[in-house]
Amino acid sequence: MKKRTTRLVALLLVFILAFGAVGCGNKDKKTDATPTPDATATEAPDGDATDAPDDGDQQAGTEPGWKQHADDKVKLTWYINFSWFTGGVPWGENLVSKTITEETGIDIEFVVPAGNEADKLNSLIAGDSLPDLITLGWWEPQIREMIDAGMVLALDELANENDPYFFEVADKNRVAYYTEEDGHIYQYPNSSYSPADYEKYDNIASNITFVVRKDLYEGIGSPDMTTTEGFIAAVKAAVEKYPEINGQPIIPIGFHEFTTAGCESLDKQLQQFLAIPYETEDGKAYDKFTDPEYVRWLKAFRQLGADGLLVDDVFIDKRAQMEEKIAQGRYFCMMYQRTDFADQQKQLFANDPNSIYMAIDGPKNSNGSDYKLEGGGIAGWTTTLISSKCARPDRAIQLISYLISEQGQLMTWLGVEGTMWDYDANGVPKRKQEMIDLCNSDRAAYDKQYGAESCYWMFQDNAMAGQWAEPLQAPLGQLEEWTYPYANYVGQYAITFAADSPEAIADQKIKQEWSTTLPKLLLASSDEEFDKIFDEYLKKRDSYGFDIVQEATTNQIAANKAKLGMEN
Repeated sequence: MKKRTTRLVALLLVFILAFGAVGCGNKDKKTDATPTPDATATEAPDGDATDAPDDGDQQAGTEPGWKQHADDKVKLTWYINFSWFTGGVPWGENLVSKTITEETGIDIEFVVPAGNEADKLNSLIAGDSLPDLITLGWWEPQIREMIDAGMVLALDELANENDPYFFEVADKNRVAYYTEEDGHIYQYPNSSYSPADYEKYDNIASNITFVVRKDLYEGIGSPDMTTTEGFIAAVKAAVEKYPEINGQPIIPIGFHEFTTAGCESLDKQLQQFLAIPYETEDGKAYDKFTDPEYVRWLKAFRQLGADGLLVDDVFIDKRAQMEEKIAQGRYFCMMYQRTDFADQQKQLFANDPNSIYMAIDGPKNSNGSDYKLEGGGIAGWTTTLISSKCARPDRAIQLISYLISEQGQLMTWLGVEGTMWDYDANGVPKRKQEMIDLCNSDRAAYDKQYGAESCYWMFQDNAMAGQWAEPLQAPLGQLEEWTYPYANYVGQYAITFAADSPEAIADQKIKQEWSTTLPKLLLASSDEEFDKIFDEYLKKRDSYGFDIVQEATTNQIAANKAKLGMEN
């Protein structure tokens, strides 16, 4: 008991230090946020958006601005609000980025936070020193702050003045969705899908997976891990049979990193595996954290913690440390986003195809319901804005037009025609085999030399790329295909709050409280202690204004459905 108490205190100190680093910042990363849209335009039921910005002098067949001004050489600074986006993808050192600069005349210098993303972004805003372009998660409250303060420019006005081609290549649904009440659009998303896309394509995937190391899982008899009892038994069996991996202790379970908002795996993802609803039958926001199935599974993880099977690594490690351990194959199972460990999966496959991670059915609710995993929504993943400090906004909008066009998408997904891909006899783009082989065997070398396959993902259009996308090969294909039956459109549940609004302040306090509560729950010595800790959290949550958050969430769900042409 003394050892457990000491360990708990040490872990809590880690979180206290984390809070000190956050200061007055907001959310930290994509995985910290609760989804939400913040546009006001509507979309007709047939998928055609309405209330898009006035096209002004838009003309069909307009020559792209980047073609007209390619001789006008400029260098733009581009802020990427993800600290992990470092090192491996510098602009101008691989074929794709060099070619984009040659075709557009635009060079890029990336600016990436060295530490806490919120601190860096907040300091740029406070100092009124935003770089030319800004890319961040669509949920970040700083977006509203920048728009309201006039720190970013309206893309439609820039397009009317400098590049009407933007209106030809911009997706009307996305433009309508992100159009503000003033009639302007200030941000454009990547990885965005409309509800109509889910009717059109049968290969829309979720990024959420439960995976096991193939050889270890098969070595213990490929047990059922969908029940709490089966899950606990499988983890114990794996640890007993394989206590070490290449001389290092096995890590029984892997999660996304614990942050100042909680843990993506044990919050959002576990709730989706358990098919917990987003709203009640009468259209009110559902309290997912008190759902009996969710609490039951958290207690199962608590039992694993009491049995010594939640090792300290999972509470402390950041993404870089986890990637290193995934590449070593040290996790038995993980609740993890599949694309976040694609490179490590390829390394494992190259070393030993049996050592890869494969997706299987993991936690389910008591009824054994199918998973309700989040697929892409209209909000996308990130959005990009142009700063009012941008010295050449005319060239910035022309770069955006290039990147969202089919030519730009072919470049960033497949690369340079002739060198990296060619059209086949049916007019379908096909990558050259040597590109496929290098990308699958050594992604770092591929990015350094070539830089396609969404190495520069800031405007990736998954729906467009589906026209020429090839089925993923081993060892990534099984991970993606496993999600197809479970991917759901949940764009109507994308929620964000205006910075400094009562609901935003309450929501942030609640998330921070949860981030310190979750480790306590997992490390509780008994279910009784778990219940006590959880009850204390619920009382604090109420005192912070949980009712305000729920009411605002309910209102946004209704508004989102109206925008998307869905019934309430």
